[in-house]
Amino acid sequence: MTEEAPPLVVGEAQLRAVLDAIPARVALLDRDRRCRYANREFAEFLGYTPDTVIGKTVAELMGGRAYAILAEQGERALAGETVRWSGWIPYLNRSKPRFVQRLYLPYRGPDGAVEGYFVFARDLTELMEAQQSVLATGAEMRRRDALSSAIIASALDAVIVMDEDGLVVEFNPAAERTFGYPREAAIGRLAGELIVPPAMRERHAAGMRRYLETGKGTVLGRRIEVEAMRSDGSTFPCELAITEVRLPERRLFTAHLRDLTEQRAAAAEIEAQRTKLHQVEKMSAMGSLLAGVAHELNNPLAILLAQAALLRETAATPDLLRRAERIHAAAERSGRIVKSFLAMARQEAPRREPVQVAAVVQAAVELTAYGARSAGIAVEVTHDALLPPVEGDRDLLSQVVANLLVNAQQVLQDRSGPRHVAVRTRRAGEGVVVEVADSGPGVPAEIAGRIFEPYFTTKPSGAGTGIGLAICRNVVTSHGGRIELEDAPGGGALFRVWLPATSAPAAEAVARPEGRAGAASILVVDDEADVAASLAEILEAAGHRVTIRDGGEAALGAARGAHFDAVFTDLRMPGMDGAALRRALLAEQPRLGARTVLVTGDTVIGAVAARAGPGPGGAIVLKKPFTPSEVRAALVRALAAGDPPPT
Repeated sequence: MTEEAPPLVVGEAQLRAVLDAIPARVALLDRDRRCRYANREFAEFLGYTPDTVIGKTVAELMGGRAYAILAEQGERALAGETVRWSGWIPYLNRSKPRFVQRLYLPYRGPDGAVEGYFVFARDLTELMEAQQSVLATGAEMRRRDALSSAIIASALDAVIVMDEDGLVVEFNPAAERTFGYPREAAIGRLAGELIVPPAMRERHAAGMRRYLETGKGTVLGRRIEVEAMRSDGSTFPCELAITEVRLPERRLFTAHLRDLTEQRAAAAEIEAQRTKLHQVEKMSAMGSLLAGVAHELNNPLAILLAQAALLRETAATPDLLRRAERIHAAAERSGRIVKSFLAMARQEAPRREPVQVAAVVQAAVELTAYGARSAGIAVEVTHDALLPPVEGDRDLLSQVVANLLVNAQQVLQDRSGPRHVAVRTRRAGEGVVVEVADSGPGVPAEIAGRIFEPYFTTKPSGAGTGIGLAICRNVVTSHGGRIELEDAPGGGALFRVWLPATSAPAAEAVARPEGRAGAASILVVDDEADVAASLAEILEAAGHRVTIRDGGEAALGAARGAHFDAVFTDLRMPGMDGAALRRALLAEQPRLGARTVLVTGDTVIGAVAARAGPGPGGAIVLKKPFTPSEVRAALVRALAAGDPPPT
């Protein structure tokens, strides 16, 4: 069964160009017989331009006598009938009648109702008069043939003219470029064998026979999309419109074809970009959600870690000390995991500082440890001694290793038999190498070259975004390194990351300034009473005097009525938050404002907000969960920040 084509969309630039190019008059009339569209030939024949003819009725355009002759055919078209008519018409702007062949095609709207009809008119006056003047007719025919040939030759779309037997009688230059046949090779051949794919040829031939026998067809006069075939046998999508040309001695069929390959490719690229944008938006939403959840966890973790640290420092018995150390170790590990999650989702520029690769790997292993244990995957970590530090962003590098570990776990989780992942760090020339090898099936050679391409994934839909390894490559490259894939010894995949070493000491090896800094008066501000109390206990244990307030307004009032050496304030609080409190203190008491420490569990947005405030270098930030040593180090920095510069 021949597939129904979509209705012709009036007003499209392509349709206007085609209809303006053909030597026939075309118009669209609504149910009131008003002109809604006219091609250039139609308008100019009646003495109008395509714009000024719109909205005028048939009677206004052609005169009452012509309307009376054509009214019946219009009624039949509005009733849904395709009507063919020819005869003499007395036009309003013509001195004598014209012999016209007209085709009426109903125009249906989206709901299938007839909203108007198309009129295709061919003026055959000259052909009729040729019976009286053979010489005049011959000259006119030659002129029209020359005009038609010029139009066809200059058309941007492929134009193929066939006779009633389906043989090609014209093949324009655009058709030569589109289908790969020279005109001489195409003329005289069956169009069905030339451009129709083999699977569709019988359908094409049957439709041609049916139209020639009954005059009924589903393709003629419509614009449809079909598959066409080039000379090399390859197929491509194209837009097809076929019109019939009746001559005194025979009928011809003109096919206008447009290659849709580039158009389809552009549409596919737009859809691919839309999918990528959706993935980016989804990842951004996940990052924001993760930041919020982690921030909520950081407050109880801050209390747990602070109390465990204080208990460890004040334990009276060895047994109590062991218990405190276990609690402290578990709380510290939980804090590191939360901080790692937040670091991956943070919205700040990458940092560059000396870092120990072993510490980066250890953080990634801890972050992914639960997934490995729950899947029964053994993870073996080996570090060579005396590795030099590398200069880079600790969080981004940890994200690279974590992504490689997660990929290895996903490969192994459904496999039977021993499952293990080996992680090793070692010195390699002027750099440090991190290797992650798994005991899986390895990466097939046919996709190994594409493994680092953005959005390329072998995982089923919904199981991966295809951006993990692309991000890894970008991070490693931005650090001056490289990442490679090869087969692991004994089977499996091995990812090798090489990073250049630096001579600067790693941040982990730099001692943090602690010390008691003398007895100081400290203002602690937090709407979470337990967090404030834990922070106060750490400071009091270091010999300082502490005043607690539960909000920014109350803290500002306390600072106006008493002397404080430093302020520790939570960043997120109802009403006046920590950043606003610091700005107010900088305006009223610049020395105390400079000594204000912002305490935050939101390292994604919190750190950005902290740096955005006034003052050189932004605020001092203490991240939750914190240890006593980190609190004391923050206090030392705060007290130093308020001192006048040396002269």
